[in-house]
Amino acid sequence: MTTRLELSGQGLTSLRDLPLPPSLEYLDLYDNQLTSVPEELWSLSRLRVLNLATNRLTAISPSIGALRQLHTLDLGHNELSAVPDELGDLSGLTEYLYLSDNRLTEFPAALCSLGRLKYLGCTDNRISTLPEDLSGLRSLRELRLYGNGLTALPESIGTLSSLRELHLRRNRLTSLPSSVGALSELRQLDLRENQLTSLPSSLAQLSKLDKLDLRWNKNFREPSWLADFEARGCMVLR
Repeated sequence: MTTRLELSGQGLTSLRDLPLPPSLEYLDLYDNQLTSVPEELWSLSRLRVLNLATNRLTAISPSIGALRQLHTLDLGHNELSAVPDELGDLSGLTEYLYLSDNRLTEFPAALCSLGRLKYLGCTDNRISTLPEDLSGLRSLRELRLYGNGLTALPESIGTLSSLRELHLRRNRLTSLPSSVGALSELRQLDLRENQLTSLPSSLAQLSKLDKLDLRWNKNFREPSWLADFEARGCMVLR
């Protein structure tokens, strides 16, 4: 039986007097007022799910790298300007990692070591560039990067061969690399509210794409092959 502790929305400002049994596997501290967490939390070696979203955290200890059983981690909606490189040591992180709505100015390069991760959300931060080599994220099925300041994507985006959804709304992209056409499993591509004027012809190869959202790209010139997408049932939003 999973040992759970669910304390969401309790107005907690500290965990100092909270017993944290070593057997804990599921810890939900969502929507409190925590500005920090005790170091002993990182010694919960059986922890599989940790939700610290919607608090007031400004930093995460490098000791988080000891949570090798963790498969789901939510650090969204805090005040983090950086995360420790030790996040890349979380080899058990297979399901979800949420870093959305923080104050990140850089995409944490250490995350590219998470070769088993399926879902990554880094939305609504201040990220302007991505690492040149994203190939380590080979198991990603969904990547959400909307609401940042991205001006370009690296060619290595095309190595994410398991990717099914790519969400890039509300950035500053003026073009896409041709390697996006190599994302053979892609079903959804959201490009709303960028500065795109064209698309690489390689995108015409995305045979499994069923939704392409191009709205609010002011000077976009529509390629002729979009009609072929629609003819086979892909929803194209302009």
